[in-house]
Amino acid sequence: MNDSTSQGARSWWQRLSGGLKRTSSSIGAAISDMVMRGPLTPERIDEIEEQLIRADLGVDVSARIAKVIGDGRYHNLAEVQAVLAAEIEKVMAPVAKPLSVDGTKPFVILVVGVNGSGKTTTIGKLAARLHADGKSVMLAAGDTFRAAAIDQLKIWGGRASATVIAREQGADAAGLAYDALNEARGEGIDVLLVDTAGRLQNKAALMDELEKMVRVMKKLDPTAPHAVLLVLDATVGQNALSQVEVFARTAGVTGLAMTKLDGTARGGILVAIAARHKLPIHFIGVGEGIEDLSPFEAKDFARAIAGVE
Repeated sequence: MNDSTSQGARSWWQRLSGGLKRTSSSIGAAISDMVMRGPLTPERIDEIEEQLIRADLGVDVSARIAKVIGDGRYHNLAEVQAVLAAEIEKVMAPVAKPLSVDGTKPFVILVVGVNGSGKTTTIGKLAARLHADGKSVMLAAGDTFRAAAIDQLKIWGGRASATVIAREQGADAAGLAYDALNEARGEGIDVLLVDTAGRLQNKAALMDELEKMVRVMKKLDPTAPHAVLLVLDATVGQNALSQVEVFARTAGVTGLAMTKLDGTARGGILVAIAARHKLPIHFIGVGEGIEDLSPFEAKDFARAIAGVE
């Protein structure tokens, strides 16, 4: 690893561990207090389990981790943190999978999620990553319901050197998706990222719109979309679990990106999602900067959640 790569890795680790500080502190402080109070009685193990559940790790995962901690003999917080990190990594490692965009051109990624999840920003950051990797990128402003989303995507397109296909507010999203795929094919674009509306309060209409977008793209390419990326906001905690259920059922989600892990003490929700749904986790975001979206690494995430330095 050269110096610049090493510095980049350190910088990402600093952002990740800093971003998850609220989560690791909420877990670590409570567990440290319990471990330092003497022998881990069954009652104290129950307290540890409750603390893990409060951090949104999920009931099953929390029970298993608490049992492992209870079965061991630990003398300080560092030992407990190491066990916590190892157990979380066991859950996360099977779902830590990079998003490959090779093999099909254009590779079509339909990006879904509720309004406010960071969906449009994630598209922009992903476009920038792809461009840096030498891919040509096109963005389709398929959230035609919100003028702000269209404008935001245009700004991100400029930052990421990506072509943006947009129409006026209220335009037919499916027609836009069709036009964008047609243009991407004609221009030999490597990756087409398609934004979508996120109005979950009107689930039926939203899902009908998503299905129509998929249907018209399949007229041009029967294999499209090649990935359906669900963007989740970590700060919503348990609500993220229900969002996975809704979108997985209706939009055929193939992978996840979680944003705003730096804004919550409930980053453990990603552990609960991994344990329950076992969907690939492609990316996590821990800040507003264009470099703050990174491929998901189970070991790094587990260590950051556990507060391992």
